[in-house]
Amino acid sequence: MKSKQKTAAIMIQGNTSDAGKSVIAAAICRILTRRGFSVAPFKAQNMSNNAAVTPEGGEIGRAQAVQALACNLAPDVRMNPLLLKPSSTLGCQVVLLGKPMGNMNVHKYHSARKDLFEQVKAAYDSLAEEVDIVVIEGAGSPAEINLMAHDIANMKMAQHAQAAVFIVGDIDRGGVYAHFIGTYSCLFDQDKDLVKGFIVNKFRGDSSLLTEAHDEILRRIGVPVIGVVPAIESIAIPEEDSFAFKNDFCGWEAKRRDAITVALIYLPHMANLNDFEPFAGEPDIRMLLADSPDQIGGADLVIIPGSKNVISDMEFLRERGFVEALQRYSQRDTTTILGICGGFQMLGSKIADPFCVESTGETVKGTSLLNVNTKLEQCKTTTLVRAHHTAWNAPLHGYEIHHGVTDVESLNPLAESDSGAVLWKSSSQKIYGTYLHGLFDSDIFRRRWIDEIRLQKGLEPLREVLFRYDVDAALDRLTDVVEQSIDIELILKSAGLK
Repeated sequence: MKSKQKTAAIMIQGNTSDAGKSVIAAAICRILTRRGFSVAPFKAQNMSNNAAVTPEGGEIGRAQAVQALACNLAPDVRMNPLLLKPSSTLGCQVVLLGKPMGNMNVHKYHSARKDLFEQVKAAYDSLAEEVDIVVIEGAGSPAEINLMAHDIANMKMAQHAQAAVFIVGDIDRGGVYAHFIGTYSCLFDQDKDLVKGFIVNKFRGDSSLLTEAHDEILRRIGVPVIGVVPAIESIAIPEEDSFAFKNDFCGWEAKRRDAITVALIYLPHMANLNDFEPFAGEPDIRMLLADSPDQIGGADLVIIPGSKNVISDMEFLRERGFVEALQRYSQRDTTTILGICGGFQMLGSKIADPFCVESTGETVKGTSLLNVNTKLEQCKTTTLVRAHHTAWNAPLHGYEIHHGVTDVESLNPLAESDSGAVLWKSSSQKIYGTYLHGLFDSDIFRRRWIDEIRLQKGLEPLREVLFRYDVDAALDRLTDVVEQSIDIELILKSAGLK
């Protein structure tokens, strides 16, 4: 019997982490979708604390949810069957096909990897049967010689899918051509055959100046550079990990002189930093990442973000002196404090972990800024949310991902969903808590929130929405640039589609 032909597959790998794999893959997803193909994204193994929720309540990497949007699809757990959420105390929480299967240290994970890879391949095969093309994203670098024999996210996945591989390099870091040659030379011979081209990313300048280097790459290893993607400023597309957020979004200067200052407290295990990307487009926000209590003293809004290990991060806040600083600044009329998810839990009086979800069973004191207690449960809440802020007539949308259950009876609810409140406030101070990731994605709500803080600072509210956070429109802008910058016909031909 003739075997079924493999679905066409294109794989985007990188010389390094943060080379731009996620956004290039997203752009290719949309380019192909625009051309009439049915396309799905895929990443075998993702290590990230920036997660998203599927309509069925599964958990996948944020990048694959964005890539699904680029394909005009709903996110699906098969698109990222294996998600590792780092926690330094217990290794990683392993999420398989959208559901947490427990914490594993590196040795336990290595022992389980073979069986996990079988489930990853089954998820890929199931997804691939439904589309014309799968756009696969690699992880880190395929040429980490200490990991290559066990790496299921790069060349092993490429071999299974028989994918045409394209390797992205960030020229802004320097040494991109040495990276291309070095990466290629470290690959196993059978893997080199899959590499069909290189893509230079984040270039600033005249790309014709790179022709000589591209000719030399082709002469040395016989693989062409198929495109040069320029550095794209202010593209509002959620990043996969916190590295890019910390480099790109914290420390920027506001466009207006009458700006408010937002201090995002640094946590060792901070998660879901996509929550704050909408602030980057607002002209009257100055944002900083605060790793010491002194840095939050002049802030108008102080935020404690989500955390993958709230027990450990709470102890970090206490050891660094943040607790005393927060308690002191909470008494000022000009300071607003917000906790999101794990940050909300830290604003309370006590956090208990009796089932050893994120620790060895500790109970720790919180900041005691809100009269609530939290218990980490074995069952994890993962749900999409639509809610409404009644007083501001503002819609809210996002998702919840948390083990914690918090008693909120002492707080004032401000926004409601069909299943209950999603945003609360202290009865006496400007201290807020929420489990809703994506709180600031709503343009109307975000502007009203900023204007309230402007008023408490003595500034006039701006009232009108000045920036629209629209990931779909941002994907279109990204795609227009990438499509003009790479040889998409060569990509299609390499994947057997021409």
